[in-house]
Order: sequence, then C-alpha cells, then structure tokens
Amino acid sequence: MIRGIRGAITVSENRESEIIEATEILLRKIIEQNRIEANMVASIFISVTEDITDSFPAKAIRLIDGWTYVPVMCMREIPVPSALAKCIRIMMHVNTAIPQEEINHIYLGNAISLRPDLKVENRS
Repeated sequence: MIRGIRGAITVSENRESEIIEATEILLRKIIEQNRIEANMVASIFISVTEDITDSFPAKAIRLIDGWTYVPVMCMREIPVPSALAKCIRIMMHVNTAIPQEEINHIYLGNAISLRPDLKVENRS
C-alpha cells in the first residue's frame, strides 16, 4: 500500500545553502523515523512558500546515497496571507505495510506549529 508521509521545516534566510541543508535534515529525519529505503518511494513532492526562491530543495535528495532515481517535484504553496513564512514542505509517497496511525510525520523548526498534534518523540 502507498502511504503519504508529511514533513515540514523552516529556514531563516532565502539562501541556497540553507534551503538545501534544511531539506536534507528533514528528509533524513523522515527516512530514519519511518525506516524508508529509496526503492520503497514512489515519488516525493516538495513545496515551498513564495519567499523561498534561491534554490530547488529537491537538490537535497541527490545528497543522499542511493536516492538518485527517486522522482521528485518542486512546487509553490498557495500564498495564504497568514501562512507560515520560509517553509519547506514534503509529501513522500512510500510503499509500506505500516498502518496509517504508525507513520511518523516530521515537523521541525517553526513548522512544528503546523501540526502540533502529530509531534512524536524520537522512536529510533
């Protein structure tokens, strides 16, 4: 079965190095907390708020060994006036037998405010 795994993180500045670093941190945490291998992943959607323009966060995927062939698409979030600024969101589509309620959605930095109900302790 394909499950969606969500995650989000914020950056303090619109700089390529920070965008890539934050995205890599988020991806690695999602992978670790859900025991994901690249061959389990159908695709990854990455969205950013309008204030992130200096780099494609998808570049971070290529920094992870063995993830070269995972399909990734970047897009822009809807510009809602009250939305959290400088936010990178991930939706990873994973083939897994893990039940929906056991999926670990990861929210880091100021993005914790997006889904405080999904905050989980480190299960590794």
